[in-house]
Amino acid sequence: MRPELPAAVTTAPPTGWRVWWTAARPRTLSISVTPVLVGSALAWSQAGSIAWLPLLASLLCAMLIQVGTNFHNDAADFERGTDNPERIGPLRVTAAGWASPRAVRLAAAVSFALAAACGSYLVAVGGWPILVIGIASLLAGWAYSGGPWPISHTPLGEMFVLAFFGLAAVAGSHWLQLSGLPPAVWIAGGAVGLPAAAVLLVNNYRDCEGDARSGRRTLAVLIGREMSRRVYALLMIAPYGALLLLAGDGRYGALTGFLALPLSLSLVRRLWRTAPGPQLNLLLADTARAGFALGLLLALGLLL
Repeated sequence: MRPELPAAVTTAPPTGWRVWWTAARPRTLSISVTPVLVGSALAWSQAGSIAWLPLLASLLCAMLIQVGTNFHNDAADFERGTDNPERIGPLRVTAAGWASPRAVRLAAAVSFALAAACGSYLVAVGGWPILVIGIASLLAGWAYSGGPWPISHTPLGEMFVLAFFGLAAVAGSHWLQLSGLPPAVWIAGGAVGLPAAAVLLVNNYRDCEGDARSGRRTLAVLIGREMSRRVYALLMIAPYGALLLLAGDGRYGALTGFLALPLSLSLVRRLWRTAPGPQLNLLLADTARAGFALGLLLALGLLL
């Protein structure tokens, strides 16, 4: 997935394993962890127990797919020329010359292969639905920046984030626990997937002018800055409607997620007041934290 968070300022470029740690964009990994926790917690609320090994394997697979996507995106954007000195987002390892495109692509392939190997255990546990979700997730990870029509160059990026970092991840995690998909699964998937899509929207909102010059037709480029701010507000506030639906279905612990509402509202106001530029990196980071806070509070509420 493309969204990235600001890295710490250093006096010298990273070396060794730190290059790959930077390329993996570890501050974004909460986006892949959150739906797995929510889907498993929802299953706990129904059965009163949890299968720990599938949960841990799901977390590992989700993170490996996201890391592989980040690696692939790092190299692909450099080779397409969309990562250039005018870019205002955090520096990427390929564009910075810290690693070759070939090495970064190889790292992506290794990450995807490890995810597939780990996923084989999950398929043994969950059967063909997990196989379908796993293959689709791997293909989406590659297609985000790969192929003749990369998803990252279209207005569909936010939709794919919602689908894979919300609906599919929550559904798959729940299926591995109980082999069922009640309506609450899709509601919870929307609750965590919408803020994850907001992270990508801020990323593309920040890069709007540069993306337009390079030919990328992201959602932010297509609808413009003012409408992007309105869509961001929807993505950040709509999840709380999902919490009300979960509570109306008897899962009153879901209301715990409302503790994150003040943070979400403050971020909506900040986007309207923040001028375009590198300062949006901080808002992007806080958007990811808000999504994680909402998801973690929802998971804890479901456990209670």
